[in-house]
Amino acid sequence: MAKEDPPKMIDPCGPPCCRIESIVTVDERGQMVLPKEVRERAGIKPGEKLALVLMEKDGQVCCMALLRTQALSGMVREFLRPVVEQT
Repeated sequence: MAKEDPPKMIDPCGPPCCRIESIVTVDERGQMVLPKEVRERAGIKPGEKLALVLMEKDGQVCCMALLRTQALSGMVREFLRPVVEQT
């Protein structure tokens, strides 16, 4: 039997953009495990730092995303470039 693609997720913050890769459980200490397949596919290594980004709509968290901190620092630099150029 052929493996089906995971269903596309409808993002409450915007248009369909991603898909459900896996379901994780939060334990009593608030921790969760990224499945090995996801870590391998994303190239996430032990000890790597990830930033948790929350998105809100109407005062409630609607989405969470993990970003590599290297990507985040590049985004911050790009975001602040107009400010730096004005000084």
